Amino acid sequence: MRILVTGASGVIGRNLIPLLVKDGHVVGGMVKSAASERIVAEMQAEPFVVDAFLQEDVDHMFQVFQPDVVIHQITALRQWNTFDNAHVRIEGTKNIVDAAKRVHVKRIVAQSISWAYEAGDAPATEDTALDLSAAEPRKTTIDGIVSLEQKVTEIPEYVILRNGALYGPGTWYAADGSIADKVRKREMTATDGVTSFVHVQDAVNAIMLALDWESGIFNIVDDMPVPGNVWIPAYAKLIGADEPAILQGRSGIERGASNAKARRLGWSPVFPTWEDGFKDMLLK
Repeated sequence: MRILVTGASGVIGRNLIPLLVKDGHVVGGMVKSAASERIVAEMQAEPFVVDAFLQEDVDHMFQVFQPDVVIHQITALRQWNTFDNAHVRIEGTKNIVDAAKRVHVKRIVAQSISWAYEAGDAPATEDTALDLSAAEPRKTTIDGIVSLEQKVTEIPEYVILRNGALYGPGTWYAADGSIADKVRKREMTATDGVTSFVHVQDAVNAIMLALDWESGIFNIVDDMPVPGNVWIPAYAKLIGADEPAILQGRSGIERGASNAKARRLGWSPVFPTWEDGFKDMLLK
């Protein structure tokens, strides 16, 4: 197949594209800069330097490459700017999907998040409502996710992968990442709030399988939702940081998510628990 990956130089794209090429697919990679263009070319994919906000340029890329499938991974999170990320999820996704429709793309696999659900006591399933009544600043993130997910359903076959907190080499949680920096500075307080994690490798494996999945929404998270007062102290110890401050209590939206639906379709995480994955990431 001819597969176009948006956000191709991101941590998922850099791990995904070599697998797609190895499987014999013709791969295009949409990036924002010449430096990223070189990264994509070195992975034996065809790079396209395109601004997602310029519809004419996005259309030209689709006309030239003529993809059968789009794997939509574009984000804007390097500066922790939720507004920019929501903006690209809304306007960038609109431009990409509209261009895809014009060349009759039949399938899209899109990245979403698993911590956008409304408050509750148990891990959220895909049937749980999103947190549409959220106040700012969370509302900005929710609005971006809702718009992205609604837009990609305009493609005949769509798979939405709601990833857990993404960790692994090259992520915020790596030893040189921004989360590690915050933990070392004791800027993160450990509470009872629950997080569902997913390793980069497992997120990529889910995308590979999703090329053949039925249309739908799937949580891509590990088997063990974990409270912050468990994972943050353990993480601090692994990176040689001081113990974090610990407080009781959690927000109802900090509930984690269930991966049962994706598991039923054959996805099985290589790192079923955050503990195994963190050790693999930080002790190598």
